[in-house]
Parts: sequence; C-alpha cells; structure tokens
Amino acid sequence: MTTDAKSSRPLAPQQSGTGKPVPELDSAHVERWRAHGGELVDLLTQVRGQLGGVAAFRVGPQPTVLVTEPETVQHVLARYPDRYVKRSHRARLLVGDGVLAATGEAWKRQRRVLQSQFTGPGMRRYEQRIADAARTAAERWAGYARTGEVFDVGEEMRRFALDTIWRALTGHPLDDATAHELASVATVMAALPTLPADAVDARDAVAADLVRIDAIARRAVAAARSAAPGPDGPGLLHVLVEAATKRPEYTDQLLRDELVTLLVAGHETTATTLTWLYLLLDRHPAAREEALAAGGAGSPQRTEAIQALVSETLRLYPSAWILPRHAAEDGTLAGYAVEAGTDLLVCPYLTHRDAELWSAPEEFDPRRFTVPGGRPTRPGAYLPFGIGPRACLGQQFALRESTALLEHLLPAHTPSFRSVPTGAVYSITVRPDGPTPATLTAAGTGGSQR
Repeated sequence: MTTDAKSSRPLAPQQSGTGKPVPELDSAHVERWRAHGGELVDLLTQVRGQLGGVAAFRVGPQPTVLVTEPETVQHVLARYPDRYVKRSHRARLLVGDGVLAATGEAWKRQRRVLQSQFTGPGMRRYEQRIADAARTAAERWAGYARTGEVFDVGEEMRRFALDTIWRALTGHPLDDATAHELASVATVMAALPTLPADAVDARDAVAADLVRIDAIARRAVAAARSAAPGPDGPGLLHVLVEAATKRPEYTDQLLRDELVTLLVAGHETTATTLTWLYLLLDRHPAAREEALAAGGAGSPQRTEAIQALVSETLRLYPSAWILPRHAAEDGTLAGYAVEAGTDLLVCPYLTHRDAELWSAPEEFDPRRFTVPGGRPTRPGAYLPFGIGPRACLGQQFALRESTALLEHLLPAHTPSFRSVPTGAVYSITVRPDGPTPATLTAAGTGGSQR
C-alpha cells in the first residue's frame, strides 16, 4: 500500500505578523452549498478539495480556517496547544465544568487527577469490569439469537458501553432502572445541535432531562461517600470523592460535572464506533472471517486482527470528526498568517480520507493496520481520539472495551440486517451511506440470513 506519497511541507517560522493570506473558498461556492441545504462535511470536503490542507471559508462574517494536512494538524494540536486553544464545548450545557469542557489551569488540574486512571496500572484495575460487561452483552445477544428477536444495534451498543463505564465509575453493574434514567444523557446529547442559541432557552428546552441527570449524579456521589465499594472494588467516582477531601475546587457541582462528563465520554463514542463497525461488517463479511481466522480464541493474533477492525472503523468514522480551536495570538501556519481571534477546524475525518496519505481511502480495509507499511506513520495522519495534550483521556479504555466485546460476539453471532419500519421512521439511529436503514437481528453461527 502507498502511504507517504506527499512530501512534508516545512512549517514557516513562528513570528507574529508574517506569512501570506490563507486561501479562501469563493463565497459563491458557500452560497450554493447553503442553497442546497448541504451538511457541514460537504462544505469542508469542497474546501479541502479545491484549496488544500490549510484553507479558509466563511459561513458568517469572519473566516474559519480548515486544517487537514498532517504537519499542520500536529502543529495546531500538539506543538502549540497554548496558541490554538479550545473554547467552550458544545456539551457544556450537559457536562458543565467537567474535564471535557474545562480550559486553562482548571483543565490541567482536573486532567492530572484522572490521568493515572486510564494508563498502566489504572487500566488494569478495570479489566475485569470490562470483561464482565462484555459477557453480559454477549448473554443478551444469545437470548436474541434463541428467540429470533429483532433489536436496534445502536441501542445495544449504548447499553453495553454504558454498563462498562458505570461499572468503572461505581463498581456496580448497570441495572435496568438506572439504565432507564440514564437515557436522559443520550436525549440531551442528541438535542444539543438543535437547541436555541440562547443559553437560558437551551437549558429550559431540556430542563426535565437535566433534573433527572442531576438526581442520578447526586445519588451516585452520596453512595460513593457513604457506602462500601461495589463488588468490583472502588470506582473512578471514589477517586473523585477522595480528591474532594484534599482539593477545595472539587465541590459537589464539579463532582457532578465530572461524573456526567465521564458518562458521556465513556459510552457515546464507543457505542457509535461499534455500531458503525457492525454496519461495515455487514457490507464486508470477509473482514469478519479474516479476523477470526487470524488465530484461536484469546490469541494475540486474533486480538490484533480485531483491534484492526476497530482502528479501521475509527479511521472512517473517527470519534471526534472535527476539533474546533481558536487562535489566542497571531502566528503562522504552514506559511500562512493566522490572526488572533481566528477560529480553526481540525478535521480528522478528512485527514483520514486523504488519498495522498491512505491508499483507497474510502474503502474499508482493516489489513492496513496489520501489514507493514499499511498506514502512514507521519504524526497527525491518524488521530481518531485527537492528539496532543487534549487527546482523549479514555482512548485506551475505549479500545479495550471494544476489543473485549468483539472477542465475545464475533465468533458467536453473524448479524443479519433488515429494514424494520416502526410507523413513520425506522428503528435505528445510525446507518452507513446508502438508502437502506437497518436493524440488527442476532443469529447463532451458521443461522444468519444475508
């Protein structure tokens, strides 16, 4: 496979006020896009295709700079994170001042508290909980296979991922009542893009769900303070409660915000990735067979092959497809002048589909992650969880839980997808490109209907 076809373009010196203007998409293209009701990804694809890896466009009075070239991605996210900063997160209404939305010194303090929980010994603490959640999900699928019941793959993946992070947070498995209450988290997340711009109006629109989320958080924090650890031992929430005894900034409100942040970040992206993966496997059944043929159950070879399935899914559908940043000061980027106050969009989705970096970039090919030279090695070319100091804290957790679930499900079930109308809509929320919505029915090996 061809990987590093494009030579690196050196970045310009970093003096303020130097550099040429960033090339900008003609306003006529933007107006045509707007008139046709296109998605943002369509506009960004057009910007990158016409003007390259550093280019500007306007959907308002000020230009936004799109960044997709690996060297400039690395520059913005990893080399100069204090120059290109993260501002308010779209989920702040839900997660408050949790680590996902926090900035500046507060973010640094909060990240330090959580960092050790997601690396090395910290991750080993959660291995058994991840395995137990995967076994529980596999038992649910086995039940569906016995009865032939049709179910929504997206909902099942959300249930598994939510169970996993709930066990990590509290030491307890997720029960049906808690799962039902936590549906409010998904409801608010789904509503965020359509909420009013005014903060008060936006909060009013989801007030009932926020009240339920706050009540869940209060109960969980109170239990962590007063009760013995769960059957799997203390969880992440106990770590935060302990931090509150030594750090005055960890008020009850911040504990609530961190708990909700970990719930959101700990299940939404994993569930979406696993849903996409099963939809991709439905279109590429040979990829499943190749992964299972790579080695026996539990072997390093099979684990590596399953991890490649996840990695390739994340290439096509990264956890965060755009990463907004804001220029806090003047600088230059790949020789272009970027003034203080400029908004930037780093777009992993487009970087991962760059034909100069990836061979056949639109194709689902997990082998690119297992064969020598199958993927680009340039920093900034593959960033499904971001890179630099604000890279996702839980990426190792997410990869481990995804692999653990697939090690149980892939050998036991061959999914069969079919359209299932439920009134005026179809019972699935995520589907690949194409006309056919799908719902998953799990059948025992050898019993699938394609």
